[in-house]
Amino acid sequence: MNRIEVNNLNVYFGDSQVLKDININIPKNTVTALIGPSGCGKSTFIRTVNRMNDLIPTFSHDGNVYLDGVDIYNPKMDVVDLRKKIGMVFQKPNPFPKSIFENVAYGLKVHGLNDDDAIAARVEESLKSAALWEEVEDKLEDSAMGLSGGQQQRLCIARTIANNPEVILMDEPCSALDPISTTKIEDLIHKLKNDYTIIIVTHNMQQATRVSKYTSFFLLGELIESDLTDKLFIDPKDKRTEDYITGRFG
Repeated sequence: MNRIEVNNLNVYFGDSQVLKDININIPKNTVTALIGPSGCGKSTFIRTVNRMNDLIPTFSHDGNVYLDGVDIYNPKMDVVDLRKKIGMVFQKPNPFPKSIFENVAYGLKVHGLNDDDAIAARVEESLKSAALWEEVEDKLEDSAMGLSGGQQQRLCIARTIANNPEVILMDEPCSALDPISTTKIEDLIHKLKNDYTIIIVTHNMQQATRVSKYTSFFLLGELIESDLTDKLFIDPKDKRTEDYITGRFG
């Protein structure tokens, strides 16, 4: 079953077309990696999926993006509810300048949860799911800004998980991290795919092969090829894909 279906998607910023006729299905409870050189449309694509591009005045689009069969650009769509269902983890860790506990609890309170015991239980559960609980359980009231970069990124993942999303978008979540922290995030992605549908933008093709079941190659705003990761890296159908993954450009 597909969690996300994208049909004939075109994205524009003013007169500039950034995505061209994108068609892709994202199956439920899988990891899909988006690869391609800088500026090819990967980040624009995932920001279209959770409607973050709406915040840019010159943004426009045509085509359809469906979440569980519902068109997310339907005028009746509650965008706040949509972004609760489709969480996002950014390239650089962006914890709030609050305590570790409040970072995770914040979204719960915004969405109307007022029961202190329920909030505490959800914070603990989310930190455990993000493989961070054992490192921070004794310092929940400490500032999140005192955590290491890798811990901050896992905290951001915990903050996303706390809202019970269906989809987690990750925009190069390891690019600012050291190899040990990167390994922890990749291990976490393997665990999270059992409960969530994950789309990860990455420049690291080895990372794509390690974490994803499917890979999609973007180039100059077009989706050139999308396939099972093993198949795409071993036997790409398009010469442009082959040239990119073998390092001839990019």
